[in-house]
Amino acid sequence: MRRNQVKGVFDCCPDSDIIFKRIKNYYFIHSVDWKGCPQKLKIEQLEEMEYLLNNEMGLLEGYLRRRSSQK
Repeated sequence: MRRNQVKGVFDCCPDSDIIFKRIKNYYFIHSVDWKGCPQKLKIEQLEEMEYLLNNEMGLLEGYLRRRSSQK
């Protein structure tokens, strides 16, 4: 992948590639290649993917502190 990008694959859509991009101290979903995924994912599922990736990469604290999550 390019610099500051990670490709993720999840159980709900194993044939789909999800590209995460890093901004400062966390990753967010940048794009999704929906090959062979018959279902539409809800926003909550996409947020869970971001949460899981950031947790795995050790960036969960930065993800939880992002400006868009502060309401």
